[in-house]
Amino acid sequence: MAGIKGILFDKDGTLVDFQATWFAIGDLMALEAAGGDRAKADALMERAGYDYETHGFKSDSVFAAGTNADIVALWYPQADAEQKRGMIAHFDSFTAEQGALQAVPLPGSKAAIASLHASGFRLGVATNDSTSGAEKTLVSLGMAQMFDAAYGYDAVANPKPAADTVHAFCDLTRLKPAEIAMVGDNRHDLEMARAGACGLAIGVLSGTGTRQSLARIADVVLDSIADLPAYLAERG
Repeated sequence: MAGIKGILFDKDGTLVDFQATWFAIGDLMALEAAGGDRAKADALMERAGYDYETHGFKSDSVFAAGTNADIVALWYPQADAEQKRGMIAHFDSFTAEQGALQAVPLPGSKAAIASLHASGFRLGVATNDSTSGAEKTLVSLGMAQMFDAAYGYDAVANPKPAADTVHAFCDLTRLKPAEIAMVGDNRHDLEMARAGACGLAIGVLSGTGTRQSLARIADVVLDSIADLPAYLAERG
């Protein structure tokens, strides 16, 4: 623990309130994919992981943990490769703008990031959103100046749960993987931490993941990143 010098954060569900930010955006995407058919759009949302009984996205579902490429593959199975590339670019642009405009920060997230930044930790974002979306959201939240970099699924050859983002962050900061902590609300985040040999894999319960789904792979599960500065200080 004393060797942790850098922290990678997932974005949605870790820095940003996933449900409050993304349901309306996802619903508009589904309506477009359904050609305006309300019932078909609801079915597409369910396929992507939205539970209309609990009014929330399921843990590790396509919408909770996947990329826009995954959503396009799920919702447009008959499209050819060129059509899919066009839809991915369209959704990347749409979600980057709307995600930033509608981003709802999780309680205590900005104060926690400010505290960690002031303590000298190198900070980065690792998300399966687009890089543009991540960067725009950090700006809208007033956090951009505290992060060294934001990596979307399109910034690396292989997105989460592959280790590419860990390696990219290490190249940038000159830190070793064992000096990096990865923080996230889904198993994809923690699986990336393990694949990249991170020194610490931290699960948070502020998103779609549950204690049961995260505890089996995390070193520790916290309620949210608001608890992270104190945890690192106590264990450091």
